[in-house]
Amino acid sequence: MNYTFSNLLGAPYRGGNLLIHGNELLTPVGNRVCQVDLVESTSSTLPFENIKQVRTVCVSPDGGLLISIDEDGKSLLINRRRRSLLHHFSFKAPVAAAKFSPDGQYIAFAVGRLLQVWRTPGFVKTVAPMQLHRTYGSCHDDVTSVDWSADSKWIAVASKDLSARVFSLNPIEGYQPPTLAGHKDMPMAVFFAGKKVAADAELDGQEPPALLTVSKDGALFMWHFNRTTPTPAPALANGHANGRQHEADDDSDAEPMEVSTSAASPQDDTYAGGQWRLGSKHFFNQRGARLTAADYHPATGMLVVGFTNGIFDLYQLPSLQNIHTLSVSRERITAITFNAAGNWLAIGCAALGQLLVWEWRSETYVLKQQGHYYDVSAATFSPDGAMIATGADDAKVKVWTLSNGFCFVTFSEHSAPVTAVAFLPSGTAVLSASLDGTVRAWDLIRYRNFRTFTTPNPVQFVSLAIDPSGEILCAGSMDTFQIFVWSVKTARLLDVLASHEGPVVGLAFSPTQPLLASASWDKTVRTWDVFSGKGGIEVLDHNHDVLAVAFRPDGKLLASATLDGQIYLWDPLEGELQGTIEGRRDIAGGRQASDRRAAGNSTSGHCFTSLAFTADGAFLLAGGASKFVCMYDVAERVMLRRFQISHNRSLDGVLDQLNSRNQTDAGPIDLINDENSDDEFQLLPPTTAGGPAGADQLPGTGGKKRPVVRSRAVCLAPTGRAWAAATTEGLLLYSLDDGLVFDPTDLGEDATPAAAYAASSRGGHLRALLIALRLKDPDVMRHVILSVPPAQVIAVAGGLPTASVAPVLTALAEYLSDSPHMEFILEWVRAICVRHGATLQSHAGSSKTLPAIRSLQRVLVRLHQDLATACESNLYTLNYLVAAGKATAEAAEQAPHPEDVEQ
Repeated sequence: MNYTFSNLLGAPYRGGNLLIHGNELLTPVGNRVCQVDLVESTSSTLPFENIKQVRTVCVSPDGGLLISIDEDGKSLLINRRRRSLLHHFSFKAPVAAAKFSPDGQYIAFAVGRLLQVWRTPGFVKTVAPMQLHRTYGSCHDDVTSVDWSADSKWIAVASKDLSARVFSLNPIEGYQPPTLAGHKDMPMAVFFAGKKVAADAELDGQEPPALLTVSKDGALFMWHFNRTTPTPAPALANGHANGRQHEADDDSDAEPMEVSTSAASPQDDTYAGGQWRLGSKHFFNQRGARLTAADYHPATGMLVVGFTNGIFDLYQLPSLQNIHTLSVSRERITAITFNAAGNWLAIGCAALGQLLVWEWRSETYVLKQQGHYYDVSAATFSPDGAMIATGADDAKVKVWTLSNGFCFVTFSEHSAPVTAVAFLPSGTAVLSASLDGTVRAWDLIRYRNFRTFTTPNPVQFVSLAIDPSGEILCAGSMDTFQIFVWSVKTARLLDVLASHEGPVVGLAFSPTQPLLASASWDKTVRTWDVFSGKGGIEVLDHNHDVLAVAFRPDGKLLASATLDGQIYLWDPLEGELQGTIEGRRDIAGGRQASDRRAAGNSTSGHCFTSLAFTADGAFLLAGGASKFVCMYDVAERVMLRRFQISHNRSLDGVLDQLNSRNQTDAGPIDLINDENSDDEFQLLPPTTAGGPAGADQLPGTGGKKRPVVRSRAVCLAPTGRAWAAATTEGLLLYSLDDGLVFDPTDLGEDATPAAAYAASSRGGHLRALLIALRLKDPDVMRHVILSVPPAQVIAVAGGLPTASVAPVLTALAEYLSDSPHMEFILEWVRAICVRHGATLQSHAGSSKTLPAIRSLQRVLVRLHQDLATACESNLYTLNYLVAAGKATAEAAEQAPHPEDVEQ
């Protein structure tokens, strides 16, 4: 069984930065990068992982290259369109900011106190694709922000030394980078003002600003550059100098910067000759809140700033007119950015795991998603496999759409962590059990809590089960060791089963027999006849605490997992042990920072806490307190495959061997001496004990703590094509659908854009379309599809492979929304539906076909509405044109022929 990584759901956004390129939002999620299509409302995770949490991402202006950098400075160079890894390289220090030049030829990295400029690698294979162009070392503290000028010749940086500097890309004789000081707190961002602000300032009779700096205390400084022809200073031999520092409070004493002989005359695109001075100061007053994020759009002159209280302000420069003041939440805004057009704002809140895309002109949401704040504790698929419900320690229940990875509803009535979730067999409602002593039923049609199941005395529920008919609901308690039975229709308590001597952590109904199995920490699994009221039937004794239980779909086999890492297989009717799976060594792996023994010698604590059978009952999926999820062959009692759920070294328990040099008696030295203690962005998810990861432990315990990698729940889709694991980093979804991930081995030497264009020009339209599909380049595919003659559309559509029908429909829907060739594209759609109608109908519910059909339907409905509106508003004009045409034709028929007139 060949499973491939498909998506990552429910994972909160943690620090880092956001990028919008075109209609796609790029966001770091753990040690991966997730891209969200804002138009089609789909999301996917790139099939690459950094070693640790992703801190910085940047994308080239054309969208072809993506650089992902983790918190240690390890970076990946990715071809974003083809989803292939090109190269990986390491910096010698953490990278706080990275940005491509506007022409795409260079990349600027803020590496500690240094600014490094590298040449952008090409598409030709070389030994060292990254070539260092120049290093700037004038800053006295870490660089926090980087920005390029529009001509890609100048670089502005902001540093923690409370100053900003302007560097030249290439050495200029005699040029000394100016030091622009005056802020009283750390500058958060620096921007070149751009021509838009300069033009608006000149219209208002003001001096145009050249540079903008924004500090943490909410101060905006506008720096002006006066291009003069001062006396050239003596040229330096190496072209580097510390520069003169200009105090912001004394503009009259500002001295001009040295210029080269080539810059003797004033130019609009150079900052080598002239002097810098502070033109104006502005302050954003948000009642004591501190500024945490900012972004600037030069083309429109819009500035957006975010604060610690969850408020963001949108301003028009240079007048500093407030356009919007809106509140996202009450937590700190950690990232904010504009898209290329300047009409969308992407906002990230790390504390809540929230992503928001706001269209400020229409004041509407383009996207609003929020993951779970704490660990995901439970997960289950809907009966049709189209949705998945999750519960977490943040007391929330979320329901996700499997095809696009988005949460469409969140229920937050619980007041304590959610421990179990389950769908009704009809799929119209979700039930959740919580430590607050309630089991709640959520309506997926009206999105409300329509029923609450309670007990006479408050208890804590940790397990949940629904019988196959959907009439009986059972929940196991943590403190009273009882099992409570309710009627789903009336919410009336029917029975209380009390025989266990420990917490009831697992419940499962037999799919074919009126039988309930319960697992408890009292080292037993008990079976119950709930419907007849006979109570307990069998007691299945174990040698250790039982942590999970699951029935095979035919109801003839019962699996139970114990604390020693074993899986027992029972006959539930006869109460006989059928076999045992030795899973202790299979799940063992990963050494925690507190372990005194190596991972190979320590198996304590590694156990299975969740079990799930496949639809045919041939395989068993087991996950628990380890970095592995194991799949077993039930008949042979052997492990088929072991999936490692994370390679993120920021989590505890990922590495098998720890670096002995970093180990001390008090724990790992990197947790004791936290170099990033002043960093306000928490890149790690919160721990299950509460509070952000890395927070100090109790006084006297010493050190800090990190989340431990584990999977608290595993579940399989009813279709048998996918399974999910609720892990520390979120909900991981594994699928048999290989088409969800780009396969670079599918590309050959003949699969190039030039080959597609050549085949299209020679008349080989089907071959050109197949090459474009393999390349997955939207520009090439658009050219090939629009180049097909109308007479050959039916033949080309009929020759498409089955796997290519959905991508072509998706591309046609995109072209139909903005192309003037509407009739031609509709002919394409008609030909595909006629030739591949049976295939589309049989795969209508798949994760590839359904989004394509929905997007096409949405575009067609919008076009129909537009045409109907245009026709209705011009109805009388159309009637007049038709009547005038008929009158002209009749007059022409009645008119005498010229020959008859002559005769």
